[in-house]
Amino acid sequence: MTVRNELLTAAGAAVDEAVTWLATADGEWRSARFKASGEEVTAADIEVESRVTRVLAARTPRIPVVGEESSPTGSPLPERCWLLDPIDGTMNFARGAPMYAVSLAYVYEGVPLLGVVHAPALGRRWTTPGRPQEARPVAADLGRAVVGVSGTGSAHGGARRFLDRVQDDAYRVRMQGSMALDLVGLAEGWLDACVSIAPKPWDIAAGVALCHERGRTVIGAGGEAFTFDSPVLLAGAPGVARSLADLWEGHSASA
Repeated sequence: MTVRNELLTAAGAAVDEAVTWLATADGEWRSARFKASGEEVTAADIEVESRVTRVLAARTPRIPVVGEESSPTGSPLPERCWLLDPIDGTMNFARGAPMYAVSLAYVYEGVPLLGVVHAPALGRRWTTPGRPQEARPVAADLGRAVVGVSGTGSAHGGARRFLDRVQDDAYRVRMQGSMALDLVGLAEGWLDACVSIAPKPWDIAAGVALCHERGRTVIGAGGEAFTFDSPVLLAGAPGVARSLADLWEGHSASA
C-alpha cells in the first residue's frame, strides 16, 4: 500500500468513527454555546474531534492532528499535519439543518494534499482522489456564476461592501452556512464559485484539496495562490476567481 493510500485509509476510518457516532448524537449533544470568538460550539463538536483524533493517533502516530476545538487559532502549523473541523456548519447542526460536514485534510508544508468531507445528514462523502471527470463545468464569467458565500458573521465594514459588490456582479449568491460544503459545491459544479471570509485552516483545507483535484482555481487576497494566512478565499474558474479578487482588492483600496 502506498503512503497516500495509507493516509486515505486512515482518514476514512477516522471519519467513519465520527459519522457513526454522530448518528446517535441528539438532545444535549446539539445544544450550542458561544466560544470567546463568538462562534457556536456544541458538545458534539468536541466529542467528534476527540474520536477522530484517537483514530488518527493510532493509525498515523507521527502526524499531529490540528483541530478547531483543541488548537489555538493563529499558531504555526506543523510541517505536516491533519487539519480537522469536526463539524463544519455547527449552527446548522445545532438547529437540525442538514448542511454540515466533518472535514479532514492531510496538509504538507501548508498545502492540502488529501481531503475527506462527509455530510452525515445528506449521506454523502467526497474524497481525494475522487472522480474529477464527473465534475460539472462551471461558469467562466462572474455575471453567470452562482457564488457560495460563507464567513459573513465576521464580515464588518469593508468586507460587507465587498459582499455587496459580489451580490451586484454575480448571477446569484447562495449561503449554505458551511465553508467545506461551499468548496464541495464548487468541486462538484453545483456552485460556480465560492467566497470564504476569514477562513481558518481547518474550515477549508479538505475542500481546497477537492477543488485542486478538479481543476478549480483557488486564490487569496492579492490574487495569489491561496495560503492559510489569507483573509479571504476566492475560488472558481480562473476568470471568475480573478474577478472576485479584483472586487476584493477594490474594497481594500477604498476601505
